[in-house]
Amino acid sequence: MSTTGLDVFDRTLHVTNSWLDEIMAELGPDRHLAWHVLSAVLHAVRDRLPPELAVHLGAQLPLLVRGAYYDQWHFISEPDRDRSLEHFLDRVGQGLKNIRPVNRAEAVQVVFRVLNQYLDEGQIAKVWDSLPHEVRALWPLASH
Repeated sequence: MSTTGLDVFDRTLHVTNSWLDEIMAELGPDRHLAWHVLSAVLHAVRDRLPPELAVHLGAQLPLLVRGAYYDQWHFISEPDRDRSLEHFLDRVGQGLKNIRPVNRAEAVQVVFRVLNQYLDEGQIAKVWDSLPHEVRALWPLASH
């Protein structure tokens, strides 16, 4: 039975809720927190990727998550130059400042595991290769 009357919306709601459920299973039963964690980590990743790769990653996300991913994105030809893990985690922390405290590194790892499970392995490898070495340490891949 259709919830919204449109299959595309029903599908994105179902998939997005599956992603949020997986995040909540590890960070606690707070859907609001899970949504903020997912958005904050995706923004931090997006802002460190070359624009073409950022767009390719966005195209693989469920429609609803894709909207959060592109929210407040300003296309620039160069990604964020600061390559430190602390800067990356600070960027994630900015997206989490209005919710209950959460371990930033743990939040990043949880979202990376969800992405590993649902997105194309080849696309994930390209994104992984573009990230700073310190950030990669939080994102274990089977092939690396």
